Amino acid sequence: MKKIKLFMLFGLFTVSVSAQDYVDIFKLSLNNATLGNLDNDYETSVNNLNMEVYYPKKLSEKTVLLTGFTVENTRLNFSEGAERTSLTMTRLNLGMKYQHSEKWSGTYVFLPKIASDFDNIGSNDFQFGGLAVLDYQYNETSKVKFGLYASSENHGSTITPLIGIWHRSKDSKFYINATLPIRMDANYSLSDKFSVGADLLTSIKSYDLDGINSDLYTQEESIRFALYAALGLMENSIILRGKVGFDTTDYGVYNSNEKVGAQVLTFPLSTDKRNRLNSEFDSSLYIGFDAIYRFDLTKESK
Repeated sequence: MKKIKLFMLFGLFTVSVSAQDYVDIFKLSLNNATLGNLDNDYETSVNNLNMEVYYPKKLSEKTVLLTGFTVENTRLNFSEGAERTSLTMTRLNLGMKYQHSEKWSGTYVFLPKIASDFDNIGSNDFQFGGLAVLDYQYNETSKVKFGLYASSENHGSTITPLIGIWHRSKDSKFYINATLPIRMDANYSLSDKFSVGADLLTSIKSYDLDGINSDLYTQEESIRFALYAALGLMENSIILRGKVGFDTTDYGVYNSNEKVGAQVLTFPLSTDKRNRLNSEFDSSLYIGFDAIYRFDLTKESK
């Protein structure tokens, strides 16, 4: 059922979603949901914090160095009677953006990370990923992009084909920026300071569980779709968002010696013979808050 929901959400936004004229230097997101259990009446509060910091530096007319880091923390109970677990992911974002021609540019990023409960850091806590995206400048207001994301995980390898679009209306009131299935943000300005919109964030990753048992890991399949209202401050360089959305995130616990191998999105290329040790989580509404520091690139070019 979770995979059907995932596919439907991806399909919905692929058809509606960069000549991008801004960079989000800093973003802090706080989300809270109460996820039920499909097998019984047990519920757990899931608290999620995500912080992203980016620092692009122009090296030449064609090359921009991309550096930054991402920190994410999630707290939950995997099952009834289990102690509350803190899952932490820290990731470096190291890469470059290169202008291949007048119409084509490419973004290439190396993504090493540590993902675990940080109880006892070991080799199973380290994972490595990479991202490659080609952008095609369709016209002054639109760009399309194609790419691939791949990552080594405790459960195996995840391969994610990417497709996206950036578009801003001529009156600058509406824009959409999407790199699907990873993320999407669509926004309509009601005034200079107020706007409404929708966003989609997904992830497929794993965490080593040393604190519970050195032979366990959890696989997270996360989809969060939300509607939001936003307030822009200091000429929209600071953006505050209040969000209400739908969370279908699941956290499966498995033995470390059980792998699914390679999978495309959430679909394994071979039969998944793992024995899940906890019950599947049900979907739920969630509330969230974002604080963003945004740098306007058009100001730099003036």
